[in-house]
Amino acid sequence: MRVGSFVLGAQFPGQGQGEALHRAVRSAEVAEEAGLDSVWLAEHHFVPYGTCPSAVTLAALLLGRTRRIRVGTAVSVLPTVHPVALGEQAALLHLTSGGRFSLGVGRGGPWVDLEVFGAGLKAYEQGFPESLDLLMRWLRDPSVEGTGDRFRFREVAVVPRPSEALTDESGPEVVVACTSPASVRLAAERGLPMLLGMHVGDEEKAEMVALWRRHARAAGRSGDEIRDAAHVSAGVCQIADRRTDAVETLVKAMPGWLRQGLDAHVTVDGRARGMRDPVAYTELLCGLHPVGTPRLCVDRLAATSERTGVSRFALLVEGSGDLAATEENVRRLGSEVLPHLR
Repeated sequence: MRVGSFVLGAQFPGQGQGEALHRAVRSAEVAEEAGLDSVWLAEHHFVPYGTCPSAVTLAALLLGRTRRIRVGTAVSVLPTVHPVALGEQAALLHLTSGGRFSLGVGRGGPWVDLEVFGAGLKAYEQGFPESLDLLMRWLRDPSVEGTGDRFRFREVAVVPRPSEALTDESGPEVVVACTSPASVRLAAERGLPMLLGMHVGDEEKAEMVALWRRHARAAGRSGDEIRDAAHVSAGVCQIADRRTDAVETLVKAMPGWLRQGLDAHVTVDGRARGMRDPVAYTELLCGLHPVGTPRLCVDRLAATSERTGVSRFALLVEGSGDLAATEENVRRLGSEVLPHLR
């Protein structure tokens, strides 16, 4: 089992954006010191829910500041970028970090981002498979030609080639955020592991893993490839000497952040959207994930892994909104939880 942190750069009420980003960077540095396996970086535009607009850029910074830990994007939003540009960046980070970079990609949402970056709603509703396939060809082939509906260009050489890394011959790991049966099938047919969201519980995640395996078998993926798929489960982690204290920390801080962060999302086409009640959502997350004593956190992570078959975790550790408390939370995760899982 491999446990990492999930970093949003969340801007809590009363905080500046620089403060949120400083906490994000510092929490990642402490994650390496504490022995965590990975750091996963979220990407958002124009909202205080997450102040990092380029997960791949922040990944480059953190790879330069660390020596051991794996750094991944969770996720780079594919419809708003050119897959070749993202592929070039991923190859560069893969080669220069000694293979420590993971590229998580996702479809994102129907947000105003699509307007600002000129992608349009069609890129979100229909274009994700074409973008993903072009990205994967760029990461695996020596030269690539664009032949799709959205991306058409003459054959060009892939430079730098990620397969030239000394660590392996397959290029950087690619993980796909999956929230629906269609996205599960898309990932499975390509043999790509899933990133599963923090808003769903063990039962639903187990169903998604089972569905992934069925689609992977139908697509002709090997038994070893299916068995060894390293899916990632996103969650929340808050450690305290008493469970009530851990829950209280999150219930005091997270609803304010969720309320102002989610309220700021603007749809590209004016469609109506619902928003979860921030307090109820925080309480739901506390019930689903390792929030409580170190022993409870160990048991919760072990149970989720056993029930779902998921071997990796990306845990939101900044739910207190406070830098010192976040650092302490990460250190306790490393010293009081991880040893019992290994």
